[in-house]
Amino acid sequence: MELGFDSLSPSIMKIFSGRANKALSLEISKNLEMELGDVELYNFSDGEIRVAFQENIRNEDVFIIQSTNPPSDNIMELLFMLDAARRASANKVIAVIPYFGYARQDRKDEARVPISARVILDLISGLGVDRIIAMDLHSPQIQGFVNTPFDHLYSSMALLDRLKKFNLNFNNGVVLAPDVGSAKISQSYAKRLGVGFALIDKRRPKPNEAKVAHIIGDMQNKEVIIIDDMIDTAGTICNAAETAIKQGASSVIAVGTHAVLSGESINRLMSSSINKVIVCDTIDIPKDKQFDKLEIISVGHVFAEAIKHVTDGTSLSSMFS
Repeated sequence: MELGFDSLSPSIMKIFSGRANKALSLEISKNLEMELGDVELYNFSDGEIRVAFQENIRNEDVFIIQSTNPPSDNIMELLFMLDAARRASANKVIAVIPYFGYARQDRKDEARVPISARVILDLISGLGVDRIIAMDLHSPQIQGFVNTPFDHLYSSMALLDRLKKFNLNFNNGVVLAPDVGSAKISQSYAKRLGVGFALIDKRRPKPNEAKVAHIIGDMQNKEVIIIDDMIDTAGTICNAAETAIKQGASSVIAVGTHAVLSGESINRLMSSSINKVIVCDTIDIPKDKQFDKLEIISVGHVFAEAIKHVTDGTSLSSMFS
């Protein structure tokens, strides 16, 4: 999806980046035809984080870009940058969080556990931020944890253009939802791509482990696209791919917005029957985690468009049409 807009005047707002994903921040600033602001970030010898803006931000709208994937230093660095911006008399402080970590811990699913997603948002909103922007939340209802305006962006605005290049149709393609939770977004992709839809009903005997219970839909002799919001240990994606192959699929493409890629995920993906793994750059993927099947799609232009709408005071809804 092409998102065109005029460049912004540097006097309107400023963009700063944490250290979690500098490459995406540079891509966002490139799309806005602006330079990233100057901020000093380093760790003292004991590990404590030092944050200091190196330019005047008084009465500016300040956008701070930082994903909150592990290590937890990324969260602390974001909090310190937000606090520093507020104390430096910024007009507005907007937290841009491409990947919102702890989103899977969004409810009390057993006794004596925290609602970690709420804790993180309490910390952010408690600093007086004016707005939060994130992409493909694991649970969209997380937006309701705070009264702060919360813009939820969708990676499909970048991924659909790539997937359309496979030239699939209802007769030779199908979008497979690896679980019930991803059924809605998978159905949306299937409709937009003009292909079929299939669903795997799975059970989780314990965290990070899933087993297939039922399969709905026809995958015989079809190219299968598996859609999920993230690829963490890759167990869900790989199990879904093996299920698709057993159901007669001719090929499998795995698509995930957030490439967490923890544990044995790389080995699983490389040794699986998946032909291609397409992810977004919401999380920085170091060279040692990149492999032949991996393709990275940038969402920098999507965040740039959202930032422009926020700065102009115009509706973001036009981005989703």
